[in-house]
Amino acid sequence: MATLTGTNWQEKITALVESDIFSRSITILIIVNALILGLETSSRLREIAGPVFSLVNQVIIAVFVLELLLKLLCYRLRFFVNGWNWFDFAIVVISVVPSQGGLAILRSLRLLRVLRLLSTVRQLRMLVDSLLEALPGIGWSAVLLLIFFYIFGVMGVSLFGNSFPEWFGTLGASLYTLFQIMTLESWSMGIARPVMQAYPYAWLYFTPFILVASFMVLNLFIAIIVSATQEIGWKDGPQAQEAERAHQEREEMLELMRQLVAKIDHLEQGNNKSNK
Repeated sequence: MATLTGTNWQEKITALVESDIFSRSITILIIVNALILGLETSSRLREIAGPVFSLVNQVIIAVFVLELLLKLLCYRLRFFVNGWNWFDFAIVVISVVPSQGGLAILRSLRLLRVLRLLSTVRQLRMLVDSLLEALPGIGWSAVLLLIFFYIFGVMGVSLFGNSFPEWFGTLGASLYTLFQIMTLESWSMGIARPVMQAYPYAWLYFTPFILVASFMVLNLFIAIIVSATQEIGWKDGPQAQEAERAHQEREEMLELMRQLVAKIDHLEQGNNKSNK
């Protein structure tokens, strides 16, 4: 009778954890848990099915802990190499911490379990990865926007601070007003037109700022994120797989050619020796 070696059981656990059925089951449990957390906000539903909600939540948490233990068994230290595994580990640990006494604030963090969808659903995980990939470009774009804000903030205080101290009296107030203008929230009737009544040429101040801040720089943010998303999608998409297969085929062809050349050289050396 064949014995089950350590390698065999580890391979079986790995196959189970990485199977589509296992992944989809965890995703369904996360969605069910999110629905229950939403239903628990109703006091009437808590009175009717409170114990049922509590039992289902405990079962789901137990499944999450079991999933985490299985992954630790099959991946071991390699488990902590992946940032998403750290994310899941932190959420599961928060879920099992007792929410009593001084730790009662952790009860509100139960909603973090819903965020596990980010690690279990590939498309959501790809979006988060693309945002992280875009952070350097977004950071430099944010620096450009801050410089632009600072210039127009100081100009606003100098130009309109005396007449409109609530909006431009200080640098902080001026920057906040510019942020409201950038969002296009009540900027025309609420800020620009009252200022233009006192300063008819104030449109020379507001128009360039809106064009640059609201359209150019924000669209630059979007372009950076879209570019990173496309790059991440290409890496994980069918094009990347096709390119990888083509690369492997080329490597195989090169290896066959090397073997063929080696055989030809060997035959030529044998013929030369026989002729001698």
